[in-house]
Amino acid sequence: MKVNQDVFGKEVLNTDGVIVGKVHDMEFDDETREIKSIIVKKGGLTNTLNISKGEYVIPFDMIKAIGDKILLKDAFEDDILI
Repeated sequence: MKVNQDVFGKEVLNTDGVIVGKVHDMEFDDETREIKSIIVKKGGLTNTLNISKGEYVIPFDMIKAIGDKILLKDAFEDDILI
């Protein structure tokens, strides 16, 4: 994926539509220059009240779609049940 500055600051939503946080940074593979993961600052009330300054590292393959917001895949979405 070509990096677009517009990705920074986008809200990230989990499969339930709950805001996880906003994109703060990205990690790249030095050799291929592909995105390995996105760094998401936690959002919600804890962030507003400055209670939590944590962040999530989300592997790029867990992203379902990037549009106005970033949607995450369900952890079991790609699994095949036998």
